[in-house]
Amino acid sequence: MAEIQPRLGHVARKECSSRLNRDLLSSSPKTLESRPPSSRPTMSEKVDASSTGDSNISSKDGPAKAVIKNVDMSEEMQQEAVDIASAALEKYNIEKDIAAQIKKEFDKRFGPTWHVVVGKNFGSYVTHETKHFIYFYVGSLALLIWKS
Repeated sequence: MAEIQPRLGHVARKECSSRLNRDLLSSSPKTLESRPPSSRPTMSEKVDASSTGDSNISSKDGPAKAVIKNVDMSEEMQQEAVDIASAALEKYNIEKDIAAQIKKEFDKRFGPTWHVVVGKNFGSYVTHETKHFIYFYVGSLALLIWKS
């Protein structure tokens, strides 16, 4: 992963790849817990995705935890990413709809142009703006979010 130095008027970009297989990732994961607003249900109120085939994730012990696998993002933005993703997982069941909601919210909060991949089985190789990339799991569902 080589970082390209910014030129005047250009945005710094970085190339990253991710593999869905957790065993292939060498970095130690970081765990963040979502902070659900009191006005919406917690992750524990959802049906377990592994038992129903549903893409939503549940936890009987409280809100689902996000396990961050690869990140180039500020701590504050990481927490917002987890919160936005948790809200989208609560609202939608279809991965495409979850991704669309996350992208819409990121574009609104942090300006365009964000890209989002949500799923259980994918590979990726993306170029992103420096400090605008996160790859994490919520349960068995992987989320890849980056800005270009």
